[in-house]
Amino acid sequence: MNRTKAVGLAGLACAMLTLGVTAPAAAGSDRPRFGDVQEALTELAASSKVVGAIGAVYVDGKRVDQGTGGTRLLDDKGGKIPPTARYRIGSQTKLMTGTVILQLVKEKKFALDTKLSELLPVVVEQDLVKLADQITLQQMLQHTSGIPNLPAADIFGDTTYRTPLEMVKQTSDLERTGEPGAQFSYSNTNYFLLGLIIERYTKHTVAAEFERRLFDKLDMDKTYLPVKPPGGIKGPHGHGYYPDKDGKLRDVDRQNMSHGYAAAGVISTSDDVSAFHRALVKNQLLPEELTQVLLGRLLPKEQPAKTASKPAANGRICDGKGGYFGVTGGGPGNKSTTYNTPDGRVQFALSATLAASNLDPDLDPLMEKAAEAILCPSN
Repeated sequence: MNRTKAVGLAGLACAMLTLGVTAPAAAGSDRPRFGDVQEALTELAASSKVVGAIGAVYVDGKRVDQGTGGTRLLDDKGGKIPPTARYRIGSQTKLMTGTVILQLVKEKKFALDTKLSELLPVVVEQDLVKLADQITLQQMLQHTSGIPNLPAADIFGDTTYRTPLEMVKQTSDLERTGEPGAQFSYSNTNYFLLGLIIERYTKHTVAAEFERRLFDKLDMDKTYLPVKPPGGIKGPHGHGYYPDKDGKLRDVDRQNMSHGYAAAGVISTSDDVSAFHRALVKNQLLPEELTQVLLGRLLPKEQPAKTASKPAANGRICDGKGGYFGVTGGGPGNKSTTYNTPDGRVQFALSATLAASNLDPDLDPLMEKAAEAILCPSN
């Protein structure tokens, strides 16, 4: 019998803000030129490390192209993934959590400099977070709190529901990554705590607040946040696979969503996640100064100083042709990225189901190549 394999939640909910460059959206009714989505996704899915891929391009809120490559299941089985299928967006969820938190800041429920000890007294009462009286809300949003990341999760055998507070408790004896505000250190624990703050101040679940403040407002009818096991995906969709200790690929379609929650749990579609990104980037969900707390500087030649996502990747895409930035989420069996222009006019939503570890270093270049082929085709 195979032993279960553990994977760090940094892998389960790995997000990055990738500043790339490409042909910018033209003014007025003109449309930027794109490569063929179907062709690029067919090439992406031809990799032995990808089972299937879906994606779509949007200009001014209208879908202008979409495609699907590979198949729903491993070994060319299950037929094509519907291009409108749901998929896990991973740590793109963090932007949603951050948006709701900053809406509460705008409503003056608390401030960016309010301390964690005041926001969640329970973490002091139960000694769950060291230096809670020094950690600010903004530091948690931007991963500079020094709070350690959640430990490795058993992705094959763990079916036990754990409350968000129980998840946070797993980090209480771990070493901090730095003094509050001193440095960036990516930690999903920050966003579990932010989810708990949302629930304390609204008296509703994070899922309910997402529905009320985001999904209903933006007509994201296919999007939802499951928080308990078993966590499958509604409707026809692609299955992802993860290698066990012997290298055998095992289906990880149904996951323990205790591990996702407000850090990485949302399931969405290309249409819906693009609608969210568009509204966020265009400051329709938050005032610009609060949007910047999440997204940082979007200038193509600059790296974001502090954001809700990981620092930008070392490489750029489509260098010298304008600007796109992408927010990526990933976990066992899946990776997804939504690319945007800084003005919010154009989005490209991409999802891939995997036949490899989501931490495989070959995956990001493969997905970036597909994005380059679509967003900035050669002249």
